[in-house]
Amino acid sequence: MTDLTDLTLAQARKRLADKDVSASELTDAYLAAISERNGALNAYISVTEDIAREGAVASDKRIAEGTAGPLEGIPLGVKDLYATKGTHTQACSHILDGFKPPYESTVTQNLWDAGAVMLGKLNMDEFAMGSSNETSHYGPVVNPWQRDLMNVAVRSEGGDVGTIESPPKDDTPLVPGGSSGGSAAAVAARLCVAATASDTGGSIRQPAAFTGTVGVKPTYGRCSRWGMVAFASSLDQAGPIARTVEDAALMLNVMASPDAKDTTCVDRPVPDYTATIGDSIKGMTIGIPREYRIDGMAEEIDGLWSQGIAWLKDAGANIVDISLPHTKYALPAYYIVAPAEASSNLARYDGVRYGLRVDGSDITDMYEKTRAAGFGDEVQRRILIGTYVLSAGFYDAYYTKAQKVRTLIKHDFEMAYADGVDCILTPATPSAAFPIGDKEMAADPVKMYLNDVFTVTVNMAGLPGIAVPAGLSVEGLPLGLQLIGKPFEESDLFRVGSVIEANAGHFAP
Repeated sequence: MTDLTDLTLAQARKRLADKDVSASELTDAYLAAISERNGALNAYISVTEDIAREGAVASDKRIAEGTAGPLEGIPLGVKDLYATKGTHTQACSHILDGFKPPYESTVTQNLWDAGAVMLGKLNMDEFAMGSSNETSHYGPVVNPWQRDLMNVAVRSEGGDVGTIESPPKDDTPLVPGGSSGGSAAAVAARLCVAATASDTGGSIRQPAAFTGTVGVKPTYGRCSRWGMVAFASSLDQAGPIARTVEDAALMLNVMASPDAKDTTCVDRPVPDYTATIGDSIKGMTIGIPREYRIDGMAEEIDGLWSQGIAWLKDAGANIVDISLPHTKYALPAYYIVAPAEASSNLARYDGVRYGLRVDGSDITDMYEKTRAAGFGDEVQRRILIGTYVLSAGFYDAYYTKAQKVRTLIKHDFEMAYADGVDCILTPATPSAAFPIGDKEMAADPVKMYLNDVFTVTVNMAGLPGIAVPAGLSVEGLPLGLQLIGKPFEESDLFRVGSVIEANAGHFAP
């Protein structure tokens, strides 16, 4: 019998609907997998076994009664950024120790209303600030993939496996990307069918690319942010990480909705995102931005990009070179805007009403000691940067200028789409996953920030993007391609993404 945890979301839905398997059996299979494998990966920081089993029993009842929802009985993991009523919600920060909200986020409520089952809360970079899932108060997440040095040896010696007597081994733990590293690792390791994630500068797409999964960052305002712990309010967006393009579409069908509680959430109908999967892309125009061919780009990333272009061209798409001239300013502008908004959003964590409190001689001393003890180094760094660029002497020089650059970046995309481009193809990341504790990254935070070089423009412009697994590195690690779409045209991303997926195949550690 097929391991139930090997089923995609689409396959699991069919098996449940056909009553070939029960929601309780499926949930128990995942709880067993978590018990067996999560210790080595640290993907889950809280497993809600009782809630999961109660939810599965309720799903089985609805399936029997013929009142099943679109995700009935599907076991999901939830990024710790989402408020889940009465259960662990700390954004993986020490400063929110013990916080269990009395309310549910809109996105997770949509999922439970659709019949999904919560397995637990997933690890993440603290307050979603990071590109490697190493800043979590609960420790780093380990990527379920490992380097395949047999492949490297075969290529370097020009032989085949049989000619290598003692192939090298490498069990160095690798990062899963961030900030949604727990979500990506759990999906890749078969510890949930799919997971919620969030994307502020690439935090869905980059970890998806590092783990061989599919990650979707919807248009800003497509999913409600109500009940999500805020990092940068004008950039944050909810989205799914799943195993296949179809699974991601099924998740977004439910996660997206209008919401009166979030004034940035659009009031427009949610289409069936699965409807375009498998449709021909003949006649579509795919833009290739010349500015994304950065200096020092790895040969295998450039080769993967060329392969993706060839796949889409063979499928009938028109490939055109385009220019997005302000791309080079996106990363520095992002690291002004995002920390500025973080500085404002995180001011509410002071030890007075909830979470960690470190006593002091007076209220100011208590504030200072609580925030010093409660926030990790990366969060403190970004608060300091944000406070600096918002200060009276530097507001116009930095923050105002960054917002003007943001407008120019958005205009670049608008011009490309006005010229007939349907979507844009780029690499998802500048490299494959790197080791946990990488000394070069740790010594220079800017090098870590460069992991987002291909993704931050999408958030700055409020556009939708998807990362689709497209190949393996020379070390046998997954690499992804990114598609960037027009506002609220996520259906085009699923349509084109399914072509890449059909050519590249699926990847599992």
